Amino acid sequence: MNQKKASPLRESFQKAVLTSKARQLLVYERNSLSDRISKRIQILDVGIDNFAVDEFLDNLSRGVVFTPNVDHLMRLQKDREFAKAYDVADFRVCDSQILMYASKFLGTPIRAKISGADLFPLFCEHHRDNPHIKIFLLGGAEGVPQLAQKRINHRIGRDIIVAAHAPSYGFEKSEAECERILQMIRQSSANVLIVGVGAPKQEKWIAKYHEQLPEIDIFMGVGAAIDFEAGNKLRSPKWMSELGLEWLHRLFSEPKRLWRRYLLQDLPFFWLLVKQKFSLLLRQLSSFIRPQSVSND
Repeated sequence: MNQKKASPLRESFQKAVLTSKARQLLVYERNSLSDRISKRIQILDVGIDNFAVDEFLDNLSRGVVFTPNVDHLMRLQKDREFAKAYDVADFRVCDSQILMYASKFLGTPIRAKISGADLFPLFCEHHRDNPHIKIFLLGGAEGVPQLAQKRINHRIGRDIIVAAHAPSYGFEKSEAECERILQMIRQSSANVLIVGVGAPKQEKWIAKYHEQLPEIDIFMGVGAAIDFEAGNKLRSPKWMSELGLEWLHRLFSEPKRLWRRYLLQDLPFFWLLVKQKFSLLLRQLSSFIRPQSVSND
């Protein structure tokens, strides 16, 4: 009799303890996120996280991951919807050797380039023996994500990719198709969603729908990474990537699609970077002169 009376009390107590721990964990995560945001490297008013590769992979257990590059930063200057989507990101890791050079030029060097094309395979390798990580691939032309799924699972040695889907062109404009995609993701066993449909489409889509996928712990926008993994597109040689010339390789590979982006839209980045550096120097100069003028008085 006493045990029967105690059981509901015990359950109520356990529930209260779990709720309290969950709240404490949430507060901790929010505080750690707030601390990290305050330490982000600012380039053209866009904050970029300063992680080493292993550090990032070890600490990535949940959240939205975007990979800023020069093109992102230039689009963010004018596209308000894109900027709003970027506010959703819990992590923003550097996707560009040029941004690495820019951070050094500004006096706040970023420790590592973690491009979407590198992050995706590194993430899979990092979780090779972690059965709790199950991935859904969204992106690429018909048959491409399935080929990437097959190749990655073979390389990793287990079915880390549990489902894959190639959306139609312009799918993001169709609420009906987006709902079908959401249902496919929900019905899979995935807790990680990899979206590779290009910027700013992938970031906007994740920002719009991530709250409708509570079973997904990690969201990543990875650009052409699914195509690279499927062998549908070839990456630039390593030496070009290390020198910051990967854009040139992609331009020669897809000139009709990319010439405007690289030769027109992104070129003003360097002028804006010089303006930011000049602004920083003026601020430092004014802070140096002000104390001297006060002491002279």
